Amino acid sequence: LLQRDVRELAAIERATELPRLFSLLAARSAGLLNHAELSRTAGLPQTTLKRYTALFELVFLHREVPAWSGNMSKRLVKAPKLFVADPGLAAHALGVTEARLASTPDAWGPLLETFVATELIRQLAGSGSRARLYHHRSHSGQEVDLVLEDPQGRLVGIEVKARHSLDKRDLQGLKGLAADLPDRLHRGIVLYTGTETVPLGDRLVACPVEALWRVGG
Repeated sequence: LLQRDVRELAAIERATELPRLFSLLAARSAGLLNHAELSRTAGLPQTTLKRYTALFELVFLHREVPAWSGNMSKRLVKAPKLFVADPGLAAHALGVTEARLASTPDAWGPLLETFVATELIRQLAGSGSRARLYHHRSHSGQEVDLVLEDPQGRLVGIEVKARHSLDKRDLQGLKGLAADLPDRLHRGIVLYTGTETVPLGDRLVACPVEALWRVGG
């Protein structure tokens, strides 16, 4: 893809830098896309960087998930979240092995969130719900990893935790979203690596990651 398809889509003179740039994107998967920071790290002008990342998205190497806001215009100016299109490809680009994932939660968490996000994107593409995927960060700094919004404005907040057990801190973002938008939050879900489905309060539930395939709606 990097050596043939991208190069054919646009005249790219510095094609040897594309694999390195992709590795930098993989290291930021499930994080906010900060063009200024990435430009400095990659040693590329922002105009060139944005052109390259747009080409990466065009050939489905990564996806950008916009920020959710009740104000439609603000969705266009807030930083999107970046997700490499395949978490296995991201792990390969970073040189992350199965043994390292097992022993390094910091490496496992973003890849698990990447897996969940890309699976939701895949399912939404074939769904008749016309729901859209976002991420959310409140003015107070509370975050919800992923937010689904349907055409009626109903929301489902999703937190992803690469742990077998949860604590109260894992619910802060979802509880904040429920407090801010009590009439719009349909459900808050924590996807984790445990095996039990556990009610966590009004409209809040923790489910194993495999619930992505078991829940029909």
